Amino acid sequence: MNVLVGSILLWAGVFFMAVTAIGLLRLPDFYSRLHAVSKTETLGLALIMLGLGFYEGVSLVFVKLLLAGVFIFVAGPASAHLLARAAARLGHHPWTRRAPAAGGRGAGSPTSGGGAAP
Repeated sequence: MNVLVGSILLWAGVFFMAVTAIGLLRLPDFYSRLHAVSKTETLGLALIMLGLGFYEGVSLVFVKLLLAGVFIFVAGPASAHLLARAAARLGHHPWTRRAPAAGGRGAGSPTSGGGAAP
């Protein structure tokens, strides 16, 4: 029974870590990426540690993994908040979608390639 519960928790943690990687690659700006990473990574790591604890059984290793999981639940969101606050204080603005110019793809469009026309 411990192996079954442990493997389900491990696979759930791996799923959330994969979602973290996809969010990190696909989202457009620092704040969106930070949000995706801080939420799903915290849950994924906690599930992986809990799954490893179930594989091990009730022992000192399980207690250490549980304490590490509690630390991750506290430190992950707190560090994400501090990073976002530092970025905001340094003037890093969130990404916004600009309306395209009248001719279709303007210089401010995210798909135009940026820069001014020659």
